[in-house]
Amino acid sequence: MNEVEVVVAHSERATLRVGDVFLKVDVDQARIDVEVEAMSLAPVPTPHILWRKPPVLATAALPGATLGRLGGPSTGSPAAWAAAGAAIRRLHDAPLPPRPGRAGRSIVALVAELDAECEWLVTNGVLPADLVTRNRQVAEAALRPWTPAFTHGDLQIAHVFVDGDDEVTGIIDWSEAGQGDALYDLATFTLGHEEHLDDVIAGYGTDVDLDVIHAWWSLRSLLIVRSLIEQGLDPFAPGCEVDVLRSRM
Repeated sequence: MNEVEVVVAHSERATLRVGDVFLKVDVDQARIDVEVEAMSLAPVPTPHILWRKPPVLATAALPGATLGRLGGPSTGSPAAWAAAGAAIRRLHDAPLPPRPGRAGRSIVALVAELDAECEWLVTNGVLPADLVTRNRQVAEAALRPWTPAFTHGDLQIAHVFVDGDDEVTGIIDWSEAGQGDALYDLATFTLGHEEHLDDVIAGYGTDVDLDVIHAWWSLRSLLIVRSLIEQGLDPFAPGCEVDVLRSRM
């Protein structure tokens, strides 16, 4: 080990890699509590917890590699994407955790947040009004009753590690986990990588409502643009959130 790698860093939390150890620093200890609890309950591989000393949680690095990242090329065979889909299904079929997660926000809360973000995007000239209006219409399909499942809540492809074609070696970053809409997880995992949705669904092993998946792509992207800009990140980068919104036009 000869360097510290900054994996994620913003005003609320940061994740560092030092050799084979990940150090998560979080100002909100409740999020760390949720993460530790979720990893203990999840029926899928998770990082081994080495130690915890607030505000730091230390976990061991996972073998294998992720299937890519938002805005970057996707990697892995169709079988690897299907293996990830099968792991997600095991999670969704598990007994429910004790509290709602990020994917379990109420329809009322989502509508209020979505309307506020859409207004901000248009009023401040961040995105064209027709782009926001079209995606707000697409997002409507996600605002429906759903059966609670054990959800990860932030299931980006960068959080799922796969070794070879058929082994998921671990899923990281569980601070948003809890009861929620299963299709939110599937949409988050395939955001920006629509070409692998069929492989993921094949591994998942059951039919899903594609209109709802598309709706969550739009809804998640609309909700996060302002936050990314404020964190100094770029939702306009090729293949990222704004391109996802443009793909719905």
